[in-house]
Amino acid sequence: MSSISIQQLTKTYGPFAAVSDLTLDIPDGCVFGLLGPNGAGKTTTFKCMLGMARSTSGTTLFNGAPLVPASFESIAYVPERSVLYDWMTIAEHVQMTRHAFKAFDVARCKELLALFSLNEKQRVRSLSKGMKTAVAVAIAFARRAQTLILDEPTTGLDPINQREVLNLIINEATRGTTIVFSSHQIGQVERAAERIAILARGRLILEGAVDDLKADRKIVDGILPADDTPLAAFSTDPRVARADRNGRIVRLVVIADADGVATALSAAGAQGVRILDLNLEDIFINAVAPASSTADVVEV
Repeated sequence: MSSISIQQLTKTYGPFAAVSDLTLDIPDGCVFGLLGPNGAGKTTTFKCMLGMARSTSGTTLFNGAPLVPASFESIAYVPERSVLYDWMTIAEHVQMTRHAFKAFDVARCKELLALFSLNEKQRVRSLSKGMKTAVAVAIAFARRAQTLILDEPTTGLDPINQREVLNLIINEATRGTTIVFSSHQIGQVERAAERIAILARGRLILEGAVDDLKADRKIVDGILPADDTPLAAFSTDPRVARADRNGRIVRLVVIADADGVATALSAAGAQGVRILDLNLEDIFINAVAPASSTADVVEV
């Protein structure tokens, strides 16, 4: 069952399409990562999903129903930019949220604020960017919502607190909560997300389960003896899906027989040839960036 169904979502600003014909089905209880370069349309997608921006066309359904004001009792959102009130204390934000949402768990919120070493008496104006992020995350997770939508939920946080946020995401998902989050830290998405979608220029480039996207693919890399070492044979090799070359460094995305490709690369003069597992960063770069190889090695 899809917890969130986005169908042909489009948002234009004059002639510019921030999001174009986006269709995604996000399963119930899934941790779903939304990736893309700056300006890819991630934040616009979140805003259109939540009715904070009017979509030009398309629909978004939550558990099979359109968004209505009552839906927000079960949906919590952490925006990329802080929307906390500078003149209020953290404690006042907690009390305001308690009165707004029936399921809000004050005790849980206090635990999370303590986890991030936050003093409830502090006014928001005195907080750093990372501390504001931590406050928003603590309040959102204390909502006990069925769906969490998190836009860059580790912005400004130090590595320790970034890890705490990822642990919260993973633990919350074990309770059946559907979590959709974006991050520029691809390693964070890889650690937490079961499924991902990659956007570029407002369009969906790639979507699927992380394990499936990695399946049957390897990286073979090595160091060539010279910048002009010929590698023409790899341009037509059906085992090679993509080749990137930067000076003497060559990196091949291999879809079959990684051992054989490694042997061939060594025979071409490469040193230090290695076979590596494909990671999410490789998947992301392969999706959004053109191959950086020389003319005799091309993406196929």
